[in-house]
Amino acid sequence: MRLLKLNWGKSVVLGLLMVSLLSSCSSVDVSDYQGTNPPLVLESFFNGPLKASGIVENFSGKVIRRFNVTMEASWQGTEGAIKEWFVYDDGETQTRIWRIKSQGEGQYTGRADDIIGTAEGKASGSALRWRYDMLLPVDGDEYQVHFDDWMYLVNDNTIINQSDIIKWGVTVAKVTLVIQKH
Repeated sequence: MRLLKLNWGKSVVLGLLMVSLLSSCSSVDVSDYQGTNPPLVLESFFNGPLKASGIVENFSGKVIRRFNVTMEASWQGTEGAIKEWFVYDDGETQTRIWRIKSQGEGQYTGRADDIIGTAEGKASGSALRWRYDMLLPVDGDEYQVHFDDWMYLVNDNTIINQSDIIKWGVTVAKVTLVIQKH
């Protein structure tokens, strides 16, 4: 019986490694969206009041949380601030203030209090890929996770945002968010 458990454990680890290697080889690059329209320019879309609704899915695809976000965004030259007020379906609230800087040519950097280091983003055509590490609160504890965040401008008033939450190289949850201008 012990051998069976050991072999099963090795199979799971090998399977995860194979999936990880295969997915990293076939990864989409933001430059694949070059020339798509409408072009996503953070300074244009994230300017003024916005609202968003989203879901969090666990590793198996089950929706485990729903939430709404009220946002207020503004820019002073190449520097922007996006204030976000989250309200989750269980009553939890959270506030985040992003401080974004345009580096030119579709490159962005960002900081927020719960972000570790600097977030880095690159826009191309109607898409933006945003990557950062975050301290994520879960049941009274905080976990350091990596976000691989994709934004797609659907039209002048709507972005669909999809994020993988990654721990130890494995996607442990996904977030889908629809952001709309008012």
